[in-house]
Amino acid sequence: MSKVRIGFVGGGGMGQMAHLSNYAVLGNECEVVALAEIRPQSAALVAQRYGIPEVYGSHMALIANAKVDAIVAPQQYRNHAALIPDILRAGIPVFTEKPLSLTVEAGRELVRISEETGTLHMVGYHKRSDPAMERAKKEVDAWRASGDYGKLRSIRVTMPPGDWTAQADSPLNAGDPYPALTPEPGPADYTDEQTRELDTFVNYYIHQVNAIRFFLGENYKLTFGDRAGVLLVGESESGVTVSLEMAPYQTSIEWHEHVIVGFENGFVRVDLPAPLVRQQAGKVTIYRDNAKIGEPEIVQPIMPNVSAMRNQARNFLAAVRGERPAPCTSKEALEDLILARSYIDFMSRTYGNGLAKV
Repeated sequence: MSKVRIGFVGGGGMGQMAHLSNYAVLGNECEVVALAEIRPQSAALVAQRYGIPEVYGSHMALIANAKVDAIVAPQQYRNHAALIPDILRAGIPVFTEKPLSLTVEAGRELVRISEETGTLHMVGYHKRSDPAMERAKKEVDAWRASGDYGKLRSIRVTMPPGDWTAQADSPLNAGDPYPALTPEPGPADYTDEQTRELDTFVNYYIHQVNAIRFFLGENYKLTFGDRAGVLLVGESESGVTVSLEMAPYQTSIEWHEHVIVGFENGFVRVDLPAPLVRQQAGKVTIYRDNAKIGEPEIVQPIMPNVSAMRNQARNFLAAVRGERPAPCTSKEALEDLILARSYIDFMSRTYGNGLAKV
C-alpha cells in the first residue's frame, strides 16, 4: 500500500489537537482526504486549515462517497455505539478514542461486529505509544523472560490531575452548535448516580486501568477500593499485585503521572508527560540491584523527541498496512470496561453512598 488515505469522522477539539495535527504532518505515510463533521461552518474552517479536499455532513456520506483506506473517528465515546458499527460493517479499519464505550454491553457488540466483519478497530490508548512506555515494556518483558531481577511483584500507577493540555493551542471552532445527539445510556441496572460514577471513572482513569494490563500482559481483577475513591487494588491472573492511585493530590502546572513496575531486585519506572504535550516523550528510569549480575545501578535511557499522539498515529497506519498489530484493539479494550464496571459495583455494594442498587 502506498500512502494510506485517511478519512476523519469528527473534527472537534480532540480531533484537531490530538489527531489531525499529527496525521497532517505524516505526509510520507498518509494523506487526509476527507472529513465528516456535523457542524458545517466549523468543518469548512478545519478542512481549510488542514487542506482536506472532501467534506461531508455525516459519517454515512463519507463512507458512501470517499475513497479511504481507514477512518480516524475522534468522537465522544458515548457516540461510539451509534456510529462505529456503520464503519466496521463497511469493512473500513477504524481508530477511536478511549474508552471503547460506556457500558460492557455496548463494548461487546462493537467487538462482535469487528470480529464478524474482520475489520480492525484500534482504541486510542495513546500512552501505550509513548516511546518511554514502549521502551519500558521491552525492559519488563526481558526481565520476566530472563528472571535476572526476580519475579514481577507489583505494578503501581499514580495519576494526579493537572494541566492535561499542556497549554496546547485552541482548536478551530466557528461557533456553530452541535446538533442534539443521544449518548449511549448507562447500564440498564444502574441508577443515574451509578451511571455518572461509571462515566467519570472511565473518562478519567481508563488509561491507567489499561496501562496496568499493558505491563502485565494478562488480565486482573479488582480486590479492593477505599471509601474515598483514591485507591484501587487488584490481583492479576498469575498473582501480581496492582494498584491505581486516583488523584492523591493535584497539580496546577506540572503533570505527575507515573508507573512503577516492581521486581524482587529492581524496578522500571515511567514518568509520563501531559497527554497533549507536543513532541515530548516520557522518561524511563531503570533500577537494577542483583549482586550476581553486577553493581547496583540506575539507568535513564534517552528518549526521542516524539509524542505519544504522533507515535500512535504511526502505529495505526502500520496496523492498517498490516506491518504490525495495533497496540490495543477493541477486544482488549473491552477488558477495561469489565474492570471499570466491577469497580463501580464494588463501591456501590461496599459503601453505598447513595449508589447501591447492585
